[in-house]
Amino acid sequence: MTAAAQAVAARPLVDSHCHLDYLERDGDIAPVVARALDAGVGTLVTICTKLSEFDRIEAIAQRFPRVYCSVGVHPHEADKECQETPDRLLELAAHDKVVGIGETGLDYYYEHAPRDAQQVSFRSHIAAARETGLPLIVHARDADDDTVAVLKEEYAKGPFPGVIHCFTAGPELAKAALGIGFYISLAGIVTFKSAEALRETVCNVPLDRLLVETDSPYLAPVPKRGKTNEPANVVYTADAMAKLCGVEMAEFADMTTDNFFRLFTRAARP
Repeated sequence: MTAAAQAVAARPLVDSHCHLDYLERDGDIAPVVARALDAGVGTLVTICTKLSEFDRIEAIAQRFPRVYCSVGVHPHEADKECQETPDRLLELAAHDKVVGIGETGLDYYYEHAPRDAQQVSFRSHIAAARETGLPLIVHARDADDDTVAVLKEEYAKGPFPGVIHCFTAGPELAKAALGIGFYISLAGIVTFKSAEALRETVCNVPLDRLLVETDSPYLAPVPKRGKTNEPANVVYTADAMAKLCGVEMAEFADMTTDNFFRLFTRAARP
């Protein structure tokens, strides 16, 4: 770890979006969680992508005191596990370790599910977020216009908190999300040499609306790019973002952690 990353790790960071169940397929995740805690990552949120696997996700969260989870259906799974109503989401959101609704949203890059099924599922998740007050965790890829349209239409029916996770979109989605009080979460992509346009967009996001994440086991940040990602590596993304924002790393770590607990109100501070 670089000296800069060590300095960031000395502050309590949060990995607001990871997939510990995917990492568990490679073996026991206890060492993965331990490395994150040793690196100064005080809280992790492991994300649900299929309701059919929620029990496994929740079991991971229950196993580790500093790990929380979400409940939701990824847009890739919207056809197979389409939630036409928020009922099942609301039922599972009552579990004590659930802190968010999602991930949900729209993905027109792969289109593993029909667009109409994705939108129906997205709106049901929004209804669950509105009713519970838990933040909506939004996945958006190559679907900026429809994501903005759905968020604005649904917000007009009643407010709900949320975050655009692993933000890679353009300034219009950022503007629309911030306009309804959402947060922007950044993963390792922001450290990639090819991500100059993304850096130009996110450098205009107010510090009090930023979160950091790994989306592990994917998208390992520089200097870990090409390797299996894990929550401990969020320190590198925080390091890069602090430099981009022109603030001390300790300030950036404190700010993003405060932002997380302001949004994810059911999670308890360490």
